[in-house]
Amino acid sequence: MLRLVRGLLAAWLALLAVVQLAVLALVWWIFVRTAHGQVLDASVLRATRIGRTQVEGMVDALLNAVSVASLLAATVVIGFVALARRRYRLAIVATLLIACANLTSQILKRYVIDRPDLGIAGTDIGAPNSMPSGHMTVATSIVVAAVLVLPPRLTSLTAVLGAGYAAATGIATLSAGWHRPSDALAALLIVGTWASGAGTILLLGQKREPVTEPAAPHHRTVAILALAGASLLVVAVLAIGLSDHGELTAPVDLGPGRLVGAYVGGAAGVAGGTGLMMAMVLSTVHRVVPTLHRPTLIDTIVDTLPLPNHPSGDDTSGSTDETRTA
Repeated sequence: MLRLVRGLLAAWLALLAVVQLAVLALVWWIFVRTAHGQVLDASVLRATRIGRTQVEGMVDALLNAVSVASLLAATVVIGFVALARRRYRLAIVATLLIACANLTSQILKRYVIDRPDLGIAGTDIGAPNSMPSGHMTVATSIVVAAVLVLPPRLTSLTAVLGAGYAAATGIATLSAGWHRPSDALAALLIVGTWASGAGTILLLGQKREPVTEPAAPHHRTVAILALAGASLLVVAVLAIGLSDHGELTAPVDLGPGRLVGAYVGGAAGVAGGTGLMMAMVLSTVHRVVPTLHRPTLIDTIVDTLPLPNHPSGDDTSGSTDETRTA
């Protein structure tokens, strides 16, 4: 039975990877290759000029924390945590997830995606291409890897706080005028694709690993993240729809009210997409990284920490009495 569950979940993750690649192609086509998509994206960037000085310090502090050095340091820490939990395969897969997601973003941005000039005033931000966002890829890939490697008792909290951090990073790139909303969405889809691939690899490698069936997955946190993400995407569609004047209306011709609506829509879209992606990862992590029959020292220490009790449906620290060999 356990083999059947693993097989079905591996097929589901593989399907999710394909779907996310298809959505990535759709985002690229709409927001890079069409005039209407370029206008929608550029309207958000035009709106960021309103009140930028009030948030400039906070935005710079958040974005400056994302660097090659911080990426390497976070990767080393994540790999160390996985090794300390005796999850050697997980250490390799989580590290590769971060590396492959960020390498994919840089290759697509520098060598693959070309943003044509369609002659619409205000759609150029001073760079030939900005899709996907490197900052968003760094933040999201680190958060997803952390959700995979940390002990189960910290997983839900990490997913919620990590989703907030990744969403804030994506919105900060908009506020700074560095990226368009579609750039952040593309980064999310790239990380989500690699996360699905990593989950598939981890599932297929469990055949000889003694594990304990989780008592309860993170149902409530997954529901909260998914509901929040879907709600924010609805807000994004409504706000952008109300501010949209069509592809022939250049962003420079939009009034302040419509520009603010465009910014609200773009920010809500980034935050909503982050919530849904994190819910997707969290919904399968208890199967992708099941509890080992023998807990390690780090798991024991975390279990003794005075953390708030999980709400009903999110208690993953316990396990059934009956152990199963995968």
